[in-house]
Amino acid sequence: PFRTKVLSVPGLGAGAAGRRSRARTEHGRTTGATRPEGALTKLHLTATVRAAAPHQRARGRSGRGLVVRRDDLRQATREGREGNLVLFVVDASGSMAARRRMGAVKGAVLSLLLDAYQRRDKVGLVTFRGREAEVALPPTSSVDAAAARLQALPTGGRTPLAAGLLKAHDVLRIERLRDATRRPLLVVVTDGRATGGPEPVALAGRAARLHAAEATASVVVDCETGPVRLGLAGELARELRGTAVTLDELRAEALTGLVKDVTDHHRARRAA
Repeated sequence: PFRTKVLSVPGLGAGAAGRRSRARTEHGRTTGATRPEGALTKLHLTATVRAAAPHQRARGRSGRGLVVRRDDLRQATREGREGNLVLFVVDASGSMAARRRMGAVKGAVLSLLLDAYQRRDKVGLVTFRGREAEVALPPTSSVDAAAARLQALPTGGRTPLAAGLLKAHDVLRIERLRDATRRPLLVVVTDGRATGGPEPVALAGRAARLHAAEATASVVVDCETGPVRLGLAGELARELRGTAVTLDELRAEALTGLVKDVTDHHRARRAA
């Protein structure tokens, strides 16, 4: 396993405490103030004073103290981090079955699972190959169970990409009913090929747009290799309205290496 880039859900959530995406929390840094909804739990003193100050003459203030009314009270809003549901959708078809490629894929997903454990996420695993997709592991807090299912993952057959995306859609729909506050992050690990069933490319596009319509945050890990690349994983990411990263880009040290190369280049130019 290697240290991965931080993949996060955009926006501001309100889910379970964790270390992945930005969220409103009871603890964390104060970022602003709002009118309290219900009982006031954390007073934002500066905002409260600012709300009360313009009304002091009308309220007949005398002396040094402010006349503060209930409408002036402001609740401090705080921002921390939340844990997410990271649902992996892994292509186990024949196009991914070459030993070196599947080894790299398993290494990448294992690294992401380790990252999910450290960030207190729930994880789930959907795989697709042959004619269908299956839920290899329903969403759970056990990263060990996900790693075990990944190690035993069978490969081969056609690539029913649409079936994998639709199965993931069903899993997320059920999880939203169970825990509406835990935001999902869909991680699709594939080379982007779709060969299973009639009109597989069109079906995969429609399945991807279902996730996009529900604004599901998504990342496509592009596993395409070789000198000639079709860019199908990038197209899938656009249909999902998500982002695409290659296996190499997934490594956190890839960014560090890029910065080092640029710095060394500028130093060499100054020295010349």
